[in-house]
Amino acid sequence: MGSKMTARQKAHHSKGVNLTLATLTSVVCFWAWTSVSPLGIRYTESMNLSSAQTSVLVAMPILVGSIGRIPVGVLTDRFGGRLLFTLVLLASVPALLLVALAGTLNAFAFLVVAALLLGVAGTVFAVGIPFVSQWYQPFRRGFATGVFGAGMGGTAVSAFFTPRLVEWLGYVPTHLIIATLLLVTAICVWTLMAEAPGFTASTDPFLPKLTAAARLSVTWQMSFLYALVFGGFVAFSTYLPTYLRQIYDFDLTAAGTRTAGFAVAAVILRPIGGILADRIGPKPVVIGSLAAVAVLAWVVNLRPDGEIPAGLTFVAMASALGLGAGGVFAWIGRSAPPARVGAVSGIVSAAGGLGGYFPPLVMGATYNAAENSYAIGLILLAGTALAALIFTILFVKNRPSATTTQ
Repeated sequence: MGSKMTARQKAHHSKGVNLTLATLTSVVCFWAWTSVSPLGIRYTESMNLSSAQTSVLVAMPILVGSIGRIPVGVLTDRFGGRLLFTLVLLASVPALLLVALAGTLNAFAFLVVAALLLGVAGTVFAVGIPFVSQWYQPFRRGFATGVFGAGMGGTAVSAFFTPRLVEWLGYVPTHLIIATLLLVTAICVWTLMAEAPGFTASTDPFLPKLTAAARLSVTWQMSFLYALVFGGFVAFSTYLPTYLRQIYDFDLTAAGTRTAGFAVAAVILRPIGGILADRIGPKPVVIGSLAAVAVLAWVVNLRPDGEIPAGLTFVAMASALGLGAGGVFAWIGRSAPPARVGAVSGIVSAAGGLGGYFPPLVMGATYNAAENSYAIGLILLAGTALAALIFTILFVKNRPSATTTQ
């Protein structure tokens, strides 16, 4: 081969290149996955939707994006991240174009189906966790999965840019831009990404592999915790524009800007959660996160008045959720058997997505129009966080990083 190397051959020698490509893919996929939510107000007004209908619509992509992570995680163990990243990116394009068509026609049922299909973009997380974990030693996997997890910043990109692009360029051109980004990223991944040198394709049959992962106690412990911390992030990110519109009377762009700030705070704290878990252990990180979520959910319910008090409350909530998400996946890194990383990650990340699916539905169903209040949903969040805190303290054990893989 001489001294010359192709881009993909060079990638084999660079953890940073592959982690960067994986994180970029996550950002773009998360933008596509959450592109319905920032336009929830637009859809509500153009189709005269009820609060419950809006909550169903914005929750649809989360459903497929969550359940789909289970088979995608297993397939990543078998075929590797490069192929699965590419397929997820390409499959998201037609789904996004169907959303654009349905929104143009103002056809609610069609839009719900299209949003459901768009959930494929959310399965990217189950590809990235086992992929980046292969590139890093156990004691660095909290850092690696935390950085990759910061790709959920695509939610912030979506919240900030999607309504603005619609305002500047139009509804259909905005979706065409996102579709183009998906295609370009797919080309970059296919040409530049490479599997870690130690990657070995798992040839275990799908169902036995999934069953083996489901038998591990760590799978269900981390699923419960991740359903709360990541699910809470997804739920707030998808429903916050509607919440801010109804409670604080913000318009589409203003609500999107503040939702973007919420997402950015979570994105920044997620890798910090992973790094802290590498240094002091994941248990204290997760305990601190859950305690903060329980308190802050109650504070949000009090509807702090004024831009600064309300803004600081939501930023603190986002920070606590991001910290916890980073801690949970670092915890998996200490506990999951090497041959089960993709399957365990798929189940846990699916639980996280489903944790974000139900709260918007609950928020819409329990909204008190007479009092303009979401008190029931927020009190349920505080109670669940408190239960998870007690569960973590009493029943979930720290495991040394030497036993890991993630």
